[in-house]
Amino acid sequence: MFITTSSRKGLWPALVLAVLALSVSLPGGAATASAATTSAPKGLPSFYSEPDPLPRGPAGTLVKATRISASGVHGVTYRVMYLSENLENHAVPVTGTIYVPNTPPPKGGYPVVSWGHGTNGMAEQCTASLDPSQAVPLLNNLLDQGWEVVASDYQGEGTPGPLPYLVGTIAARNTIDIVRAARHIPAAHASTDYVVWGHSEGGQTAMFALKIGPSYAPELHLQGVVAGAPPSQFFAVYAFLKTSPFRYYLLMAAEGFHVAYGSKAPLNEVLTPEGFKSLSLLSKGCDSYLAAHADKYSISAVTKTDPFNVPAWRALLNENDPGTFGTASPVPLLIIQGGSDEQIPVVSTQLLAQHLCGLGQTLQRWIYPGRNHSGVIAVSAPDMIRWIADRFAQDPAPDSYVPNGEPGVETTTCPS
Repeated sequence: MFITTSSRKGLWPALVLAVLALSVSLPGGAATASAATTSAPKGLPSFYSEPDPLPRGPAGTLVKATRISASGVHGVTYRVMYLSENLENHAVPVTGTIYVPNTPPPKGGYPVVSWGHGTNGMAEQCTASLDPSQAVPLLNNLLDQGWEVVASDYQGEGTPGPLPYLVGTIAARNTIDIVRAARHIPAAHASTDYVVWGHSEGGQTAMFALKIGPSYAPELHLQGVVAGAPPSQFFAVYAFLKTSPFRYYLLMAAEGFHVAYGSKAPLNEVLTPEGFKSLSLLSKGCDSYLAAHADKYSISAVTKTDPFNVPAWRALLNENDPGTFGTASPVPLLIIQGGSDEQIPVVSTQLLAQHLCGLGQTLQRWIYPGRNHSGVIAVSAPDMIRWIADRFAQDPAPDSYVPNGEPGVETTTCPS
């Protein structure tokens, strides 16, 4: 599973530094060092300041990049800002992290794994790239395969927020566009072959990358998608979360949809005055803060009605639900979940798999008995890495490999 560091380890970082010391030319004539900037969001380093105006260029254009120290990482780490798109197809800046293996690049460049992070809050200060050593689970396992790893913060984290939480198309664009951005760093040697892997919120991101990837970025080659505990069947997830310790996710979704859709997601139709007041929490802290401070709010106190009873909201929720996809993707899909998931009902991914199988989607679903929402990541890692390796090798799908990370993994395969 592991690839050792080559003798060129000392030369490679020096080459990276030399490249990044130069002014990076960008499409449209802009350069990383020449533009005026706006202030970085409060509490964030100056890197997170934005050029004003933004450079011209298509989605994936690299705005700036800097090499950073990331303790224990088996590779060279960059913090980057790049262009992506909102729902109106307007350019927006997004930050993230790119990790380049310590091994020499293969012919054609390093295959890329694009990570979609799970729920960590929705304010600017929640950006995962602030702590690059911890931003991606299993990071060194992936780098040691000789795979480049890229991780979007998603727009609204690291850049002016709030995050458009659970708006699948936006997160998927951000996650695909950082693959494009990596290819603008010559020393990164990023291939056009990539896999998207995400968990929880990132699982929904991965599902929308499955949906839009081949058409949104046809110059890239999406070889597979791994969706860990992807939210779907939103009507069931809503009912499940209403009385759970994670009910603040529902407030995040209300604000996130309003950020993305504006008047098409009318908050006054679903939130009480107390609900509007509670939204101020979302900018004050990240996941642990919200868990602690939103607990005093009951859903009945902050909401007027079930959003599925409001036509405008029902339409938007369905639009962002992988369970409503109408066509299969040509890209192979793997769904992973713990059998004791306390945040996403296991039956919801069962229904999702049944729906997608009915559309003709090539997929596998692995349920690890007794594992909770986040605990499934580590135990499934060797199985998932094998599956990703087979995709990069362009082996037939569905994969004949049987997961053995622990006994009794429940498997579903389509076509069987």
